[in-house]
Amino acid sequence: MKSWRKRGVVVAAVLLQTSCSEWQPNTFTLVGELPPNFSYWAGALYEPEPGTPCTVTDWTRTMPEYNRPWLGEYKPEIEIQIRTLIKGCQMVLKTVEIKIFARWSEATRVNRVDSYARAGMHIYSEYEGKNKRTFKKDGEDVFYGECHWMFRTMGKNRQLRKMLSCRQDVSRGEIGLGIVYAAYTLDQLPGKTIKMNVRLLEEEEPGEGGRWVKFPNGWKRCMGKGFEDPYAFCRGNTSDFSHFTGPNGEICTIHPGCKE
Repeated sequence: MKSWRKRGVVVAAVLLQTSCSEWQPNTFTLVGELPPNFSYWAGALYEPEPGTPCTVTDWTRTMPEYNRPWLGEYKPEIEIQIRTLIKGCQMVLKTVEIKIFARWSEATRVNRVDSYARAGMHIYSEYEGKNKRTFKKDGEDVFYGECHWMFRTMGKNRQLRKMLSCRQDVSRGEIGLGIVYAAYTLDQLPGKTIKMNVRLLEEEEPGEGGRWVKFPNGWKRCMGKGFEDPYAFCRGNTSDFSHFTGPNGEICTIHPGCKE
């Protein structure tokens, strides 16, 4: 009787050890390492587990969202599920859509002083492409991006606006020139930490060609055919320039800095 009990204890211990060694977390952590006045939104998009019959037709409506700016939410570190059940259907993570938000002014006299650029992560069941990421021994990976501001004027008062442009940071080892992006396989993710590290370049540039002229102290806006000209291309005229309106209603003649 005692020998059977001992054997049962040994079997139970082996089963427990096996189950513990095979168990993996169902989440990974995404961390946004961003410049001041930056934040990010993320949405997790799932697809049916291969070989699983499903009736879910609009999976985007069930997409979990993180850091919704319209609700005043923001946490640089979020936890994303790898597998989930949606309307009775077993789903696996396919894409993490990301929007990098940035605020370019504290102004109160214009409606929009923020902008965003798209980024993302794609998750494959199998993938050996050049974009596939690898993790360090500590279970962490960092993918890098760089952003810069592009400026233009809009409206009858030539109101200054800025648009955020972000791409992969080749100078820090990324291999593409597209949006800030990373690719992984499902089996890489459990329990891991992924950091999206983005820096802001100091140099700004016009968002439209042929309408600004660069000087040592900044950019000047071409006058065009006159202040009412909605397009105001330079067309070789590099001596007639226009004032424009800054974010607080100030009258500017050069960007950045506003005043010469």
